[in-house]
This record gives sequence, structure tokens and C-alpha cells, in this order.
Amino acid sequence: MQDKPSLTIETHNEGYDAIKNPIQKCHDPKQVELIINDMKSAMNNMVASILSQAANTVGQEEQLSKLQVRWIEAYFPFTSPSWEMEVFWGGEWLELCGCGVMRQELLQNAKLDDRIGWAFGFGLERLAMVLFGIPDIRLFWSSDPRFLGQFEPRKISRFVPFSKHPACHKDISFWIGKAGNTNVTFHENDMNDLIREIAGDLVQDVVLVDEFTSKKINRTSKCYRINYCSMDRNVTNEEINAIQERVRKEMSERLDIELR
Repeated sequence: MQDKPSLTIETHNEGYDAIKNPIQKCHDPKQVELIINDMKSAMNNMVASILSQAANTVGQEEQLSKLQVRWIEAYFPFTSPSWEMEVFWGGEWLELCGCGVMRQELLQNAKLDDRIGWAFGFGLERLAMVLFGIPDIRLFWSSDPRFLGQFEPRKISRFVPFSKHPACHKDISFWIGKAGNTNVTFHENDMNDLIREIAGDLVQDVVLVDEFTSKKINRTSKCYRINYCSMDRNVTNEEINAIQERVRKEMSERLDIELR
């Protein structure tokens, strides 16, 4: 993580209410001011470093030059005075963490009576939403492999939206080339274009699931799985069966294959 991020940090300080969000009586106000300034500076730099790395990944390049941060008064049981840190990201203010000057009794319990410090707690889900461009916090509780399979350790990648409606899978198997044809002209891209021409946005993806070559007849067979899924509604098996039959018919007529 960078100590000094390259982007400009524009801070909106809201101050604090001496009654609702007081300095602890055991603290020297001048020391507290130094602690608060240190806390905000460290948090600003840390968040700016993280977000500057995320900006290119999630399509927010314009925020590389300037990051707006604001500090909102808050209450937390273990700090006083306390704040919530928000950043302006993706056109809205996003709460990232809570922080403040540690209550002195916590340090006393740790035998650190002569110290003064600050503490913070990140909302990891909120930060991950920014880093990976995830639009809905409920996805973090999902066991859907279409969500979990998009991420790898130590790698930031942009989240690719998928439908929350169940998918319908259909397989199609065929021999490459017509029977007796020695000049095979099958191309996978042609097949994908044909399938999307027929099924449109209902096609989530087309995946090769099996392939083998028969030595007896010297022909190669492929099996593809077509995943049909609507982004805004449930699809019926009858609807997809009709589309699949048309796909099979058009592929047989227009591509250099022989259905199995």
C-alpha cells in the first residue's frame, strides 16, 4: 500500500459536538486534536491508496485525480469523539468505516495508562463493493457459483452481473463435418453467433463440456452446454425447448456439422 497516494484528497470536516460527541475528560484537548488529525490523515491516505488501485478495475478512472472524503459525527461505545468516514464514489456517498479516539479505560485495562490512541473498523463488504464493483451487498451471502467463481485470491477483478433468475441448461452434441466431407469448415465462433442470433439475450454462455475423436470413423464429436437465463424473469422449460429445437435445426442446416 502506498504511503502517499498520487490522487488529491478533498476532505469535508464536520467538526464535532462537544456535548453529543465529547472529548473525554481525562484527555488534553490539544493532544486530542493531534490524535484526530493523525487519524484522519492516516485513514484518508489508506482509503485513497486502496481506491486508486481499484479505480481502473471498476471503471472509475475519473476518480483517480481527486477523492472526496467527509467525516460525519457518530456514536460508538469504544470511542469518543467518533466519526463515520464516507467517500464519494460512483456518484454517491458511501460509508466505509467508523473510527474515533479510544476510550481511555480500554487502554487502562491493557496496562497502557500513559497512552492515547485511535481505533477504526471497516465495513469489509462496503469496501469490497467498491473494489470489485459489486452493486448489491446481498450477493456476499450468496452461494451461487456464478458469483463465487468470479474471484481469485490477491486479485481485483470487475464483477460481471448475472441474472438472479434460475438458468436452464441444454446440451447439443454433434460430429464435426458432414458425413463423407473431408474439407471441414466448422468454427466455434460461427456457432456462437448463430445461437445468439436465435436466442438473443437469453443465452448466458455456451460452454464446451465434452470432446472426443472416434478412431473407428476418424471423426471428432463435440458437446456444448447452452445456458439460457433471463435477467428479468423466469424462463420455462417449454420456452427453452422450442428455442433449442430451432437452434438444432439451424445449426444442422447452416453449419458443417452432423447432429448426434
